[in-house]
Amino acid sequence: MPQAIYVNLPVADLPRAMRFFEALGFAFNPRFTNEQAAALVISDTIFAMLHTPDSFRRFTRKPIADAASTTEVLLALQLESRTRVDELMAKVLAAGGREAREPEEYDFMYGRAFEDPDGHIWELFWMDAADEAESP
Repeated sequence: MPQAIYVNLPVADLPRAMRFFEALGFAFNPRFTNEQAAALVISDTIFAMLHTPDSFRRFTRKPIADAASTTEVLLALQLESRTRVDELMAKVLAAGGREAREPEEYDFMYGRAFEDPDGHIWELFWMDAADEAESP
């Protein structure tokens, strides 16, 4: 079985968060989705569990960060092409997301970042596979 990652994120309004990510072309696994949490499928091995605050509190005794005013994590998602980065960013902006900063371009990498409706920062990037293979 391949390793997988499940990133858990609190969201203020679960239906709104689900609509946002569906507008980007992502789906949810109905087996792990209910009125308290939703399993966002990013790839075969990458998932984000979107939780209502009450659901999220079940997993921590610490205060929950308000992502609209505090950065608790940067979520970086590598995409297959520079074009795909721009296509997904266009969907983000059309769905109500906000660009987090100016695009970044290097010889071997291109990236853009956005804030989802709850303020979580997602970084979309493409890296030249040939250049990546040459790196130590």
